[in-house]
Amino acid sequence: MKAIVQGKYGSADVLELKDIDKPVVTGDQVLVRIRAAAVNIGDWHLLRGGPLRPRQQVPGLDLAGEVEVVGEGVKQLRPGDEVFGWCKGAFAEYARAPENHLLAKPSNLTFEQAAAVGDSAFTALNAVRDQGQVEPGHEVLINGASGGVGTFAVQIAKSFGARVTGVCSTRNVDMVRSIGADQVLDYTREDFTQSERRYDVMLDLVGSRSLSDCRRALTPRGRTFWSESWTLVAGSDSLARSRCSRGRRSCARRCVCSL
Repeated sequence: MKAIVQGKYGSADVLELKDIDKPVVTGDQVLVRIRAAAVNIGDWHLLRGGPLRPRQQVPGLDLAGEVEVVGEGVKQLRPGDEVFGWCKGAFAEYARAPENHLLAKPSNLTFEQAAAVGDSAFTALNAVRDQGQVEPGHEVLINGASGGVGTFAVQIAKSFGARVTGVCSTRNVDMVRSIGADQVLDYTREDFTQSERRYDVMLDLVGSRSLSDCRRALTPRGRTFWSESWTLVAGSDSLARSRCSRGRRSCARRCVCSL
């Protein structure tokens, strides 16, 4: 099959189109014929990388396509099913992913639209539902509400019944309001850490504020999550930290350590 191959870290110039072997699936793995793949900031980080050779030869995280082959442990998906989700190595004609990384593609979405959902939407869902445990009536602040994860987080938090405040730049205020934010703060004019409003859950997708600054904007039992690099769970009376497999504080999104 043809694939975009990355032999070293650097600019886009290090990427090459090559013929490589098609992935083989076992267990709960699914082989997907790629119909569309999306590019997000995670791909850029993994492209730039560091001094070592990339652990993943084929880049790309977000995909949409058709199931080609399933492993013996796959329970729901079958060949021919249209799916979307995330994997390792989406920039190829075929990619392999665990079944629980894929969902059935809605019939009213094109493959291109579905591919754009993947990593950002799953990250937002994890941050809002699983990490933040957002409930009806919660005051939720999303710093970076106009980004890939932020736009999904605003809509997911609203669907859970929260009152959502989005923080973004001047040019994106109307867009963030249009996707459901109850209040939008332009960070060039307002500092959310200095206002009188207090939040039950804060998702900092930018990492532009210190932990002490964020804690001032929380309710006594409020929590803040730094999802772009580290997750910090904090309140005025507690601070919990966890670590990923390489000793870093764990990510609300999937950390690059796992890729």
